[in-house]
Amino acid sequence: MTVLLVSVMDDIRFGLRRTGNAQALAQAQWYALGSEELARTRIRQLERGDGRTTLEGGWNGRPFVFPIDGGVMRVRLDDASACFNLNSVVEGAAGQWSRRETGARQYIALLRALEFTPEQANAMTDALVDWIDSDQMPGAAGAEDAAYASRGPGYRTSGTLLAEASELRAIAGHDAASYARLRPHVCAHPDNALSPLNINTLEAEDAVMLAMVSDLALDPAAARRVIAARPAGGWRDLAVFSQAVVAPLPDHVLQQLRLRTRYFALHTEVEYDGAELVLSALLDSDSHGPVRLLARRWTHDE
Repeated sequence: MTVLLVSVMDDIRFGLRRTGNAQALAQAQWYALGSEELARTRIRQLERGDGRTTLEGGWNGRPFVFPIDGGVMRVRLDDASACFNLNSVVEGAAGQWSRRETGARQYIALLRALEFTPEQANAMTDALVDWIDSDQMPGAAGAEDAAYASRGPGYRTSGTLLAEASELRAIAGHDAASYARLRPHVCAHPDNALSPLNINTLEAEDAVMLAMVSDLALDPAAARRVIAARPAGGWRDLAVFSQAVVAPLPDHVLQQLRLRTRYFALHTEVEYDGAELVLSALLDSDSHGPVRLLARRWTHDE
């Protein structure tokens, strides 16, 4: 009877502990979900009356700490447009994706700005296009299903848009070292549009993005000088920005540049009553409607 009683008591203690842990985790999730509403409010505050988004207030990448009953919540909001949209290397529609030369050329330019060799840049671009496109005809230096099937274990190309930038690690030519160099400058937006680059939120480390869209007419050093010369309140129009750029930018490049940010990345960490939780989300601040949630992960964005 004593042994049975001890066993029952242990089961009760473990059950109570499991219940408490589940309740703490559920409450932490509610706090994390509340951070999305905080982010929406902050994004609306960042939208100035003149339709521009700038770095005023030092919000970009700055962690904010919120004390909560029984713990703490850390929230960070980032401009998620200062990156190359990996899905822009194709055009068409689902099941009919094909190579887009403009996007492919920009990916090559980004790789060259990051000091990859021309051969590496061409091979990595062909491999990325082949991973997404809908056919089984490899590019000059690309790879389709046959190349991946021979690996151990074998797998196939996706044939659709990337959902996460981390998918690059499965693509030929994108080894761990290459991915680490690329990761701060690439993203996977939910469409295949060319990257909408906000010139008013670019940081010095984003100079390679200006070099990319200029097709290396601006090298990274020149792009950093342009960013450093930005007025304190940001550029008010693209014409003024163009005057700050020594190398003239063609019209199709200027059409890709923006004065406001559309995509924002939210990162939230919650510690509550012994439970720890991470939320990362992508928010769309399209000027035609309210701030929308595009993606939510209960983990880091990797």
